[in-house]
Amino acid sequence: MEFTLGPVLDNLPFLLRGLWMNVVVSVVSIGLSLILGFGVGLGRSFGPRWLAVALAFYVDSMRALPVLVVIVWTFFAFPLLAQTSIRPVPAAITAISLHVAASVAEVVRAGVESVREGQTRAALALGMTRIQVLADVILPQAVVRMLPAFTSLMVITIKDSAVASVIAVPEIIRQSETVAGQTFRPFEVYTFALLAFFAILFPVARLADWLYGRVAHLGRS
Repeated sequence: MEFTLGPVLDNLPFLLRGLWMNVVVSVVSIGLSLILGFGVGLGRSFGPRWLAVALAFYVDSMRALPVLVVIVWTFFAFPLLAQTSIRPVPAAITAISLHVAASVAEVVRAGVESVREGQTRAALALGMTRIQVLADVILPQAVVRMLPAFTSLMVITIKDSAVASVIAVPEIIRQSETVAGQTFRPFEVYTFALLAFFAILFPVARLADWLYGRVAHLGRS
């Protein structure tokens, strides 16, 4: 089989625009999922019983569904239910954020509950409020312990951005399909897409591991 970079080089700007879309969808989804996940996780740990039950249903439901199903439902079914329309990129970001946030919530809950209860009792005995205990005692330790799991979720979110191609989000897999169909060189085009994801994800994972190694001692108690 002859290997040529011509199809990739000739369409490089087109493919890189797709890769940039992956970055945008991933970064926004990661930010939203962290915000929502922290809220849900803390709500399950410290909220009233009825709220914890409702949030547990959301978490278990999202974790039971493939992200592909959530993306497709958000784009095709939700607009019919809400009598509105939604564009592919916002639909993908919404679906991925809701899906990943459920896992973030479980990481947050586990991290918070891993801090020994005796520290909370000691802080309350010193006159700290529960908000102060959470902000100054529990979260500084818990967040450090959450970092390895957050790294995995961040990598998963970036990879999930490729699934958005099914609803015509112009990310790199969608762009690669177009180029491969026009040039009849799928091997070269999809190999470029593979290497592009690796070039993003490998440094992200290594950097996160390095960061955790520097701050891991802050989470010990």
